Amino acid sequence: MIRKYTIGNPIPTASVVTRIEAEEGALPGWTVDRAGKALSYRMQENDLVYGLGETVRGMNKRGWIYTSDNTDDPFHLEEKKSLYASQNFIMLLGENALFGLYVDTPGVVHFDIGFTDYSTLTIRFDDFDADIYLITEGTPRRIVKELRGLTGRSYIPPKWAFGYGQSRWGYLTADDVRKVVDTYRKEDIPVDSVYLDIDYMEKYKDFTINEETFPSFGDFVAEMKEQGVHLVPIIDAGVKIEEGYSVYEEGVRNKYFVTKEDGSELVAAVWPGRVHFPDFLNTQARKWFGRCYSFLLDKGIDGFWNDMNEPSIFFTEDRLQDVFRKMENYRGRNLGIRELSEFKGLVLSLANNRDDYKSFYHNYDGVRVRHDKVHNIYGFQMTRAAGEAFEELCPDKRILIFSRSSYIGMHRYAGVWTGDNRSWWSHIRLNIQQMPALNMCGFLYSGADTGGFGADVTEDLLMRWLGVSIFMPLFRNHSELNTRFQEFYRFPKVRQFRDLIRLRYALLPYIYSEFMKAALGDDMYALPLAFVYGDDERARRVEDQLLIGESIMIAPVYEQNAVGRYVYLPEDMKLIRFRAYNDYDEEILPDGDHFIPLKLNEAAVFLRKGHCLPFADLSASPDPVRSADDAFACPLKYITFDARPEDYLRYDDDGITRI
Repeated sequence: MIRKYTIGNPIPTASVVTRIEAEEGALPGWTVDRAGKALSYRMQENDLVYGLGETVRGMNKRGWIYTSDNTDDPFHLEEKKSLYASQNFIMLLGENALFGLYVDTPGVVHFDIGFTDYSTLTIRFDDFDADIYLITEGTPRRIVKELRGLTGRSYIPPKWAFGYGQSRWGYLTADDVRKVVDTYRKEDIPVDSVYLDIDYMEKYKDFTINEETFPSFGDFVAEMKEQGVHLVPIIDAGVKIEEGYSVYEEGVRNKYFVTKEDGSELVAAVWPGRVHFPDFLNTQARKWFGRCYSFLLDKGIDGFWNDMNEPSIFFTEDRLQDVFRKMENYRGRNLGIRELSEFKGLVLSLANNRDDYKSFYHNYDGVRVRHDKVHNIYGFQMTRAAGEAFEELCPDKRILIFSRSSYIGMHRYAGVWTGDNRSWWSHIRLNIQQMPALNMCGFLYSGADTGGFGADVTEDLLMRWLGVSIFMPLFRNHSELNTRFQEFYRFPKVRQFRDLIRLRYALLPYIYSEFMKAALGDDMYALPLAFVYGDDERARRVEDQLLIGESIMIAPVYEQNAVGRYVYLPEDMKLIRFRAYNDYDEEILPDGDHFIPLKLNEAAVFLRKGHCLPFADLSASPDPVRSADDAFACPLKYITFDARPEDYLRYDDDGITRI
């Protein structure tokens, strides 16, 4: 059951697809503080709170403040309150209550979940305007299903997008990409996609190709596809200001860019320097930008990733000039600690300054709205532009698309990756903990940058990260310019990497089947144990294990130099210790706590009683398995635990046709 309550005059977000009339009266069980612009709920001692999508800290969000304020911040530390996304859905699993709450508003919202007072859940608003949906059903998964019915079905990518993708900021030429693909093929490591970061563009301009470094781009795309590899280029939110650049000139001519208070276009800066930002809240501007993707679609591209769409702002021209003026006041002065701090603060104030969000406006289909009031839906509307364009330009074909910034509702059009993480052991654990929260909010096609984007990866960290990544729908290895190269073939243990990635390909029939059943059934792919074993208090407290689909549980190692880990089994399970798809041992373990030794090159899968794990017999292929298509063509084998292979209901399709 879903009940809607409206506070103030909320700005529509396009998040909800099922119209529900608002009820009169107050939100039951909650205290309203209109002066403080807040709602409060009294929690019991053992209540758990899940949700909020892509945030820091654990699966149970209790004990911290989380702020929905889409922020370009690559340092995902426990002290942070905001990351790239705003997914304002929480679920309380309590001693005496079970409910979901979706707070639909594009402005800043603060979820104080027992930080100020451990017994109190307080939701504070910068602007006290929101549609609030209270969902009360019998189980956590039923609540998720109701939310999905309210906000729409999850995005479904093409089948090849479940294969392995190699990425790096710094593939500067087509020959760089060829070398990566050739080396993966030489090492017999499957790969389905190579991502193109900003280097493929001409002067970092959207919908352009650097013809010197990526000549005859359409032919290059076809060449890669002949080898079973899809190229996936990046698209950024800012449009370079440059005479003769058609995207810029069309946007100016048709008034498709955001404007300042005086009506002139905002001048900001990202990768190409000075840019204008498209007004994605304007329907006509959104249609225009979406159709721009045809420039690359026409060259054979069938996958994209949208970035920098919070939007990230290096500086605005107005603020830059103001900082230059203020810096003059420090010329020739003795800079003590206070003065030096002030001076540094001037420079640091340039990027992603919240005051800049108040300096420009949208034409929200005829209504002028200041950006800070709708900031959290900007990235959603950019990716919506692409998704709606693909429905028009490629009506029968699935196109890969995922985004860094998001809001609930974007899950209908695209997936997400969790942004610029780091090569830190703690970020393996964070990867585990973010996945079910993203799934709850509808983002099933999701994953983190394997190995970490920033900092220098180590071989052991990269291999342990595979214990998570090979089970995630979006499986990509991505790293930052000027960090250590982290393609799997660059490490001494390349054979062990090969074996684990080939294991991923063997598991594709199960991964794809469970993903599709979750997407079509408005369910979850990655679940906390509490959602299945809710009567088991011990299972309710597990923060670092995941149920993947109906059959298996994973418990990855995420500590440096660990030789294994403790795992809690809420029921008897069969441990499958994989070293490769065709090299594994099985052991039935009783419920309870167990220390599971795991070598660096081993991945543990726990098969639930009464279930089956189908996987592709790659050895039956007459040719080397190089891609997802090759893996799906292989015959199936099954590992079972008190079940028969025919007990498993497997979903399959052609993987290309839009559903």
